[in-house]
Amino acid sequence: MAIQCISPIDGSVYATRETLSRTQADAAVARARHAQSEWAARALSDRIALVQAGVVAVGAMNDDIVPEIAWQMGRPVRYGGEFGGFNERATYMAGIAEQALAPIEVEDSDAFRRVIKRVPHGLVLVVAPWNYPYMTAINTVAPALIAGNAVMLKHASQTPLVGERMARAFHSVGIPEDVFQNVFLDHQTTSDLIAARSFGFVNFTGSVSGGRAMEAAASGTFTGIGLELGGKDPGYVMEDANLDAAVETLIDGAMFNSGQCCCGIERIYVHASLFETFVEKAVAIVNGYKLGNPLDPDTTLGPMAHIRFADVVRSQTADAIAAGAIAHIDPARFQEDGGAYLMPQLLTNVTHDMRVMREESFGPVVGIMSVSDDAEAISLMNDSDFGLTASLWTQDAKRAEAIADRIETGTVFMNRADYLDPGLCWTGCKDTGRGGGLSVIGYHNLTRPKSYHLKKA
Repeated sequence: MAIQCISPIDGSVYATRETLSRTQADAAVARARHAQSEWAARALSDRIALVQAGVVAVGAMNDDIVPEIAWQMGRPVRYGGEFGGFNERATYMAGIAEQALAPIEVEDSDAFRRVIKRVPHGLVLVVAPWNYPYMTAINTVAPALIAGNAVMLKHASQTPLVGERMARAFHSVGIPEDVFQNVFLDHQTTSDLIAARSFGFVNFTGSVSGGRAMEAAASGTFTGIGLELGGKDPGYVMEDANLDAAVETLIDGAMFNSGQCCCGIERIYVHASLFETFVEKAVAIVNGYKLGNPLDPDTTLGPMAHIRFADVVRSQTADAIAAGAIAHIDPARFQEDGGAYLMPQLLTNVTHDMRVMREESFGPVVGIMSVSDDAEAISLMNDSDFGLTASLWTQDAKRAEAIADRIETGTVFMNRADYLDPGLCWTGCKDTGRGGGLSVIGYHNLTRPKSYHLKKA
């Protein structure tokens, strides 16, 4: 079976790769398991140094990676790729590794040595998405390797060249080929491998339906699973907010990468006293975008990764307008082709009865609602099946934290949005999934505790 990357730029077949047969996949698993014990036996400092060198090697490819990403999933080249965040996350995780993986010494006396160590799961499967294919992958790949696991990376079919790039870079600096493998697998083979207990841990970033498939495959195997399944992230602008900063950040959070961000802003609630001005400023920002070929350095908004993703947003938007929503962006300002190139849109007069305010859109559309107070905003923010991030805008940090305590979400931002801090646990609740990546907790999820009770006499 072959997978194809259909470029959103022009609809051409950009890359084709053959998937592994079950026999080939089993052999890859066996090689990884065999190589993992020797990798784990290396000094932690050696593993850290090799992963850091691999990251540098990826950075050296950036001039080729940036247009390659544009061809695969449509992000404009003007934004320069993902290496900044890729490097930041890997570097942070390397820096905390010794502390995060340090044994917990309970007793070391003449009579007993009692200690809890963090040991690797063995083989970790990382199933990465296409929207930020380098940054989402490194979230797990770097700490998993540093912790002593072998890693198999399966990338989305929309970005098949990313894993090849990472493997080439990591192998070039001395990370053994069997310790870090890029693999092409179809859905059935992936599920079969999980069901066969091929992996000690599986990390999946993708759709809710994909997460359910992962859980179903792992049912009864007791394989650990980390799931990040998207969101419907809200922003709340209070009456004392820095309005210009709020508008600029939230609209960028809704539209950047054509809205294809896991923690992108998909709902905005604005205090009634600021609502009209917020919408006016937001419209001005969006009207300044240029929709076009992502290889053009003047393009600020590229195509969505695939026409089917664009069609979902078109449908949500059309349904909302038919139900009374007001569209503020004139289609005449953007040359939309009815395919992957999708114009941005701001909607008011929306309600939570509309799909665009309940379903994940993952595209350049956002609904904006007026609210009267914190209680109304909290109720609306929590009225969602998802819980990844929320963005609060106020000058009062105590007020923001009190509101944050009441929001059902994984991360709360104050006066910023759409950012992943590697020092904090990246996690979610409800249909967004479970588990946690990055931070010290990321290391804990990629290892298991092992207790030693040694009686000396």
